[in-house]
Amino acid sequence: MGYLRYVAVGDSLTEGLNDGNEKTGYRGWADRLAHLLATDEPRLRYANLAVRGKLTAQIRAEQTSAALALEPDLITVTAGMNDLVRPGFDAPAVVSDLEAMLARFAGSGAHVVTFTFPDIAQISPLARHLRPRVLDLNERIRAAAHRQGALLVDTFNHPVTSDPRLFSADRFHLGPLGHARLAVAVAHALAVPGGDGSWADPLPPLPPPSPWHRARVETAWVAAFVGPWLIRRVRGRSSGDGRAAKRPLLQPVS
Repeated sequence: MGYLRYVAVGDSLTEGLNDGNEKTGYRGWADRLAHLLATDEPRLRYANLAVRGKLTAQIRAEQTSAALALEPDLITVTAGMNDLVRPGFDAPAVVSDLEAMLARFAGSGAHVVTFTFPDIAQISPLARHLRPRVLDLNERIRAAAHRQGALLVDTFNHPVTSDPRLFSADRFHLGPLGHARLAVAVAHALAVPGGDGSWADPLPPLPPPSPWHRARVETAWVAAFVGPWLIRRVRGRSSGDGRAAKRPLLQPVS
């Protein structure tokens, strides 16, 4: 028997940003996973409580009880990257909040899935100073998942997960190909139909860019994405301000 009630909690990764758009809506890996699960079990109902821009403490405070109230038998949890990129990042505090969620979800009897993060230095060279944070956070997530009996999708250990072609132009969110691969990765970890090891296959190699091309690309990226992000931080604003979950109730997968 497949899963009957799947609830996804987290931030923009689980909301599905950049797999679609604001006008038509975002799909994302969790929606894609729900479709795979529904192929196996047509009675599946799916809710997505994730909201972009949320820190781990906010996800814990705002989504944990709401998720448990839906009595899911499968819960996926993504959290931590919004914390990691901010000054004053406190890895023990972040993982403490994450582990508290994993413990409550596992205690409800649900199957729980969580994730490590890919190598950010490979995705964006200008963010390579954050790599030690990623390494530390991932080790803590692995330990927390082990303690709570959560299934871990360890993306860091697969080089393809840091291939820039899996990401959208902002280099922070996955693009459609990345979301599709992550959905297959979770299905593979859950051993459900639609999942297999092909999600980790490398993409065909590309010729190395010239130094001038790389410089132009990096300058354009800073202007288009890093600048606006810094302005929001200075103003104390978040991309999730005023937003609600896109799918707060369990519904059939259409």
